[in-house]
Amino acid sequence: MDKVKLIWDFRGHDAAKIAEHHEIHLKEFIQMKNISLNITGYTILSEVYAIAYMVVKKNEMIPVRDALKPHRGEIYIE
Repeated sequence: MDKVKLIWDFRGHDAAKIAEHHEIHLKEFIQMKNISLNITGYTILSEVYAIAYMVVKKNEMIPVRDALKPHRGEIYIE
């Protein structure tokens, strides 16, 4: 099963807090839309750069992408 990691980039001194909070909304979206995978997270990459992400099956990617407008995506390898 092919999976895609959808990524949102946050920059600035509040980037970590924003990414952490954004993950909460991603989890809510997963529950609301019954997305088959429940893989989310956030990563602090520096003092001024963090990301939030969610992983979806490739066949679910387009509707999720269109609804949530991630900044970028990449193939997800476990």
